[in-house]
Amino acid sequence: MTPHAPVGRPLRPSGKLLQEDARRHHRSLLLQQLFREGPASRADLARSSGLTRVTVSDLVGEMLADGFVSELGAPAESRVGKPPTLVGLAADSHHVIGLDLSETDRMSGAVVNLAGIVQARHEVHVDGAVGEGAVELVLRLAADLVAMTERPVLGIGVGSPGVVGTDGTVIDAPNLAWTDTPLAARLAEATGLPVFVANDANTAVLGEHTFGESGDGGLMVLRVGTGVGAGLVLGGSLLHGHLGAAGEIGHVVVDPDGELCACSRTGCLETVLSAPHLRRRLAAPGVDGPAALAEVGTRLGEVLAPVVAALNLHEIVLSGPAELLDGPLLDAADRTIRERTMPISSTGLAVRTSKLGEDVVVVGATVLVLAGELGVS
Repeated sequence: MTPHAPVGRPLRPSGKLLQEDARRHHRSLLLQQLFREGPASRADLARSSGLTRVTVSDLVGEMLADGFVSELGAPAESRVGKPPTLVGLAADSHHVIGLDLSETDRMSGAVVNLAGIVQARHEVHVDGAVGEGAVELVLRLAADLVAMTERPVLGIGVGSPGVVGTDGTVIDAPNLAWTDTPLAARLAEATGLPVFVANDANTAVLGEHTFGESGDGGLMVLRVGTGVGAGLVLGGSLLHGHLGAAGEIGHVVVDPDGELCACSRTGCLETVLSAPHLRRRLAAPGVDGPAALAEVGTRLGEVLAPVVAALNLHEIVLSGPAELLDGPLLDAADRTIRERTMPISSTGLAVRTSKLGEDVVVVGATVLVLAGELGVS
């Protein structure tokens, strides 16, 4: 990817809308066009956005001054007459801090440029920290990452386990013992930067949708880590659900006689599919690893089949430890979904692991900041 190539797919349709802050919205329209389609002339931007050339020229001048775009010269195939000057997104002009709090034993983060490319990484070990101790680890991780870049930091994006409110408060994250924890406010106070917090599965689906290789149909990303949760993009929009709890599929009961879950129920999908549980099961004496993983995959397929039938999803992406998810578990889940749904529901369905690998949450956290601060996604 060249620095000024198209860097992502849109999260929502673009168009000229009436909003209170018209100038900010118009600027976002132009940035979105450059983000999606790559370099363009001022005239091209005016045609695609519906804005006047005077408005576009003024906004481009402002963005050049702020460093978000740069002039690239004339296109290779110029027509007769004065050639237009192309402008493109300056992907390395600013950096974003992305944090992933979903892992069992560590919290990880990265410095990411505006094209979703990781520039530096850092992590801290959890060592059993919960509650305020876990919050302090997040603050330390963020501060360390900010210190790792010399570029202006646009903001901090966080993928957190649990149910997260629109204001960045973690309403409930049992594995970290967080209840109504104002994580975004704490981070903003400590760093002085804009902060955006979302559920880690929702963050992962944003990363996969924007910077991954997903198609144009409905997308579900199933995030497997300390817990299990799903994020969904339908019709180009992130699905939040009533009270923001869409995707809490990890707390669907699959084994009433199973283990006690952190949510206080018994036999949730999380007690079968979470990474710590899978590793414990595979480490038990005499266990046939591939058969055990296939059994879990079948359980997962049974849970996902009604979702596929109801929503006619185009892709299901498993995100988590590849050594656990890719292979027998994924194959069994895929097979079970197809066995339990009508052919029209599963025709063209892709069940795969994430092409973004372990970076899917931190890259998705970058999308939170890009959308919140620049209006692009």
